[in-house]
Amino acid sequence: MARSISTVDLFCGAGGLTHGFEQAGLPVKAGYDIDPACKFPYEHNNKAKFILQDVENVSGFDLAEHFSGSSIKVLAGCAPCQPFSSYSRRYNDRQSKWKLLQDFARLIEECEPDIISMENVLQLKHHSVFDEFIAQLKKLNYYFEPYEVNCLDYGIPQSRKRLVLLASKFSKINLIPATHNANNYQTVRQTIGNLEPISAGQASERDWLHRCSKLSALNLRRIRASKPGGTWRDWPKELIAECHLKTSGKTYPAVYGRMEWDKPSPTITTQCFGFGNGRFGHPEQDRAISLREAALLQTFPPAYQFVPPDEPVAIDLVGRLIGNAVPVKLGQVIAKSILNYIEQFS
Repeated sequence: MARSISTVDLFCGAGGLTHGFEQAGLPVKAGYDIDPACKFPYEHNNKAKFILQDVENVSGFDLAEHFSGSSIKVLAGCAPCQPFSSYSRRYNDRQSKWKLLQDFARLIEECEPDIISMENVLQLKHHSVFDEFIAQLKKLNYYFEPYEVNCLDYGIPQSRKRLVLLASKFSKINLIPATHNANNYQTVRQTIGNLEPISAGQASERDWLHRCSKLSALNLRRIRASKPGGTWRDWPKELIAECHLKTSGKTYPAVYGRMEWDKPSPTITTQCFGFGNGRFGHPEQDRAISLREAALLQTFPPAYQFVPPDEPVAIDLVGRLIGNAVPVKLGQVIAKSILNYIEQFS
């Protein structure tokens, strides 16, 4: 392209957004995150530099160094979304993490990027911190548009709806049109159906990330009694947990469930490796999905590495990295929207 572009990815995690940007042709200079476990996957799979630093301690001057020499500055960020989720609204743990979005707004004011991308859960729109973020963009004379994105519409094989806000100093940025519809949504079978069978607690010798959690004897009986798309209500009474027999527990039918081969998966979360944490049972094999299967459902490439080859794979740690990531294909969608916009001025 005629213009030089530099991007900084705040709250970069293991690199899902950055990888999607790079695949689409939008260069990323650096990613910031507070989790040291993100350094290896971020730098091993991407060209950008990983910086271990709390965004609260980052200044606009720091970001200016990455933007030096570029004619177009892009600042992207996905502040950790748990504080804004439906689950977390029942608890009083939000306030400290709301500041992350406020720090994002502060950095926008300090370095005034030409283009901004912000991705988060839809529920964020119902919080005052989002109103404050929008007010800051208006104050700084940005054109912006918040989009409600159904990830299924862009070839991501999971039921996942996200808020994507695109802003620019020059004019509104349009999100690219959907590439899929209900007739050709990507399915679990298309995504993970060709992986070799493994048993609960096992790992593939060919791909050490294709490993899954162990199951207790009770949970093994439970998953054998489960059918794709079914619930724990299908089990014999002696297998049902006491908490689910209570009136309050009857409202959580999706836990201890199997995925369905020819439908998209549920939203992949940081607990996706656990059979009891949602509908994360394999459609056919008596186990929860593996880490590699979770990564594929998050649209990471099959060869994406999350830990060095000489280190053991900690299922809970890698599951967290995968579940926290922006799906790579959603990163591509955002990047293509930005590049299409930039081309108008080139």
